[in-house]
Amino acid sequence: MAGRAPVAASGRLLDGLRKWYYNVAGFNKLGLMRDDTIYEDDDVKEAIRRLPPTVYDDRIFRIKRALDLGIRQQHLPKAQWTKYEEKIYS
Repeated sequence: MAGRAPVAASGRLLDGLRKWYYNVAGFNKLGLMRDDTIYEDDDVKEAIRRLPPTVYDDRIFRIKRALDLGIRQQHLPKAQWTKYEEKIYS
């Protein structure tokens, strides 16, 4: 039993670091999800091609909105930032 406490504590610490990095990276302030920022090599392009149409359309909308905000040097209102807990996988 004593061995489980450090594992649980390290898991919470690691999750805390992930949340911190997610917010520091800044893509969430533009409404992007982490997966929207992945470099598109051939494997990623194939995965994107296989996305359901609604998921693909949502991704394209987020990217276009982020480009527009970047050009204008603006961020979304904080209420519209993507949150770490909003992990959407299809």
